Amino acid sequence: MPKVDVYDIKGKKVSDVDLSEAVFGIEPNENIVHTVLLNYLANQRQGTQSTKTRSEVSGGGKKPWRQKGTGRARQGSIRAPQWIKGGIALGPKPRSYKYKVNKKERRLAIRSILSSKVIEKELTVVDKLELKEIKTKTMVKALKDLKVEGKTLIVLADKNLNVENSSRNIEGVKTILINNINVFDLLKYNNLVLPLDTVKKLEEVYA
Repeated sequence: MPKVDVYDIKGKKVSDVDLSEAVFGIEPNENIVHTVLLNYLANQRQGTQSTKTRSEVSGGGKKPWRQKGTGRARQGSIRAPQWIKGGIALGPKPRSYKYKVNKKERRLAIRSILSSKVIEKELTVVDKLELKEIKTKTMVKALKDLKVEGKTLIVLADKNLNVENSSRNIEGVKTILINNINVFDLLKYNNLVLPLDTVKKLEEVYA
């Protein structure tokens, strides 16, 4: 069972906690993580690209010249694909790129990344993450005291406007709620900061 130190917001160790083996101590499955990541990225695509076919561009109602006798190739419309300002043949049309993956696979991918964060010592557990006011400077100092540098993802169990608003202007720092946790953010941000209540909820949901 993995055991990690628990710090206060000033960076002092206050205790340690035993993490759930089923959530933070499994063998990471890279194939599943890759599969779920591709699914997440595909589902984010808007699919709004569009081109006009020959029936949608303006003009071209009249046959440009007679069928035979001119010595030129026969043409039915000046808006055929080979003409300048003509329609696009086989171009993209609005479509949805969304597809589903198994719920068990998504959960396994999350557990795999959480476990890899523990293995690579990229997980920081805080007893409480609370600020008295919205102040970026205070949040910067807290992260510095916790010795968290670089891209950092803070996962909150419940909405906390002081923490969220104090973090949003810090470059490389993102705050999300536990119900919005996803493989993309977990992989994008090197450091993961979890308050104790978030750890407990993660263990309840993913164990």
